[in-house]
Amino acid sequence: MSPTNYPEKPLRKAIFPVAGFGTRFLPATKSVPKEMLTVVDRPVIHYAVQEAIDAGCDTLIFITGRSKRAIEDYFDRSPELEAELEAKGKTEALDIVRNILPSHVRCFYVRQPQALGLGHAVLCAADMISSDESFAVVLPDDLIDSRPCGVLSQMQAVHERTGQAVIAVEQVAQQDVSKYGILKTDGWMGGALPIRGIVEKPRSEDAPSNWGVIGRYILPARVMELLKDQVPGAGGEIQLTDAIARCLPHHEFVGLPISGKRFDCGSMNGFLEANMHFGMQRVAQGAAL
Repeated sequence: MSPTNYPEKPLRKAIFPVAGFGTRFLPATKSVPKEMLTVVDRPVIHYAVQEAIDAGCDTLIFITGRSKRAIEDYFDRSPELEAELEAKGKTEALDIVRNILPSHVRCFYVRQPQALGLGHAVLCAADMISSDESFAVVLPDDLIDSRPCGVLSQMQAVHERTGQAVIAVEQVAQQDVSKYGILKTDGWMGGALPIRGIVEKPRSEDAPSNWGVIGRYILPARVMELLKDQVPGAGGEIQLTDAIARCLPHHEFVGLPISGKRFDCGSMNGFLEANMHFGMQRVAQGAAL
């Protein structure tokens, strides 16, 4: 069967898998979700959410676990804090806390009962994705400075123009391919890489390329259906990559090389680099740190 680009609704929903424990940041993450650790003056999750909103998403679905209530509180209103700031005349701070989310954006929270892999986390949002709409998956650990146009907005432009599913990619060192989903591709087409196959965390000698998947996806609803009967793959987990591979005969996928600088905020080194990078930007803009 030849792959087809199905007509779907505009991209409006973004899924954020945020149920992980963040063990590399213990003891801080014993009581604070890793997504709430701050890069300069805002938590990591804020950057990911803003990127999704800038790409046109107005329905944000957080796949959470235990001890993640702080994420809900952050994106909720805080009448007590707002009243305190208003009473003290701190109008600038009041404006900041009132406008973390635009008024048209809605947040939903779904509990992932067990950590069974990224594919399983995405599947937890299945009831919120209809059969005729595409959806985004955004992994907050991948913090990408890509201005003036965010990576998801870059991907959305391709998706809107072509109807293709789009996955963010970048070239990774050969010795690191076993850490990524890796594309099989046969060359360039219109600034993107047609995806002919995809494999999760292959051995270096088995990798079809060194194009690694980064934590941004725009996927057709069919992927969600395939996840419902997806068997465990690498690491004994339900892999999103495996469901995408099964979807390739039915829908066109392309890999879009990211335009921007990526920081792996799931690692201590990447998190510190992100703080230095964004901190120096604020200094250059004349902000006091």
